[in-house]
Amino acid sequence: MQWSEVLNDPSLKNLPYKIELNEYGQIVMSPASNKHGLLQAEIAFFLRNNRQGKVLIECSIETTKSVKVADVAWGTLGFFQHNGIDTPYQQAPEVCVEIISPSNYQPEIKEKISLYLEKGAREVWVCSENGEVDIYNKAGNADKSEFFGQLPKKFEI
Repeated sequence: MQWSEVLNDPSLKNLPYKIELNEYGQIVMSPASNKHGLLQAEIAFFLRNNRQGKVLIECSIETTKSVKVADVAWGTLGFFQHNGIDTPYQQAPEVCVEIISPSNYQPEIKEKISLYLEKGAREVWVCSENGEVDIYNKAGNADKSEFFGQLPKKFEI
């Protein structure tokens, strides 16, 4: 299945799941929770209020393992001038955020970090279920964000 087919399939509209494609074109779904949604909102507000740029919720990115969807993403105005609102993006925005859900596996999150960085993300933030964030860049785990400095110890919900 191609991403355009997913977007145009009426049976897949308004599902209470996050949808991605794996490298075989199969749909992979993760259940949504209100806790997950609140963390998305808190991180999005933080990104929007602390640096000029644009924030996306559920940002689709074409990777070497098909389309992955970052829970939250932030891009500079330059990123958006260059990439517009393509769906999916062929290049990742500068910051991609994954919020851990009970259905996520650690190898899956590690793979997403790698895939987003391969596609041009400068940072990947991984937010735990309790709101704590780890930052990753090409060098590995980072103490602070290149774009946002020191993050809050915890995003409260």
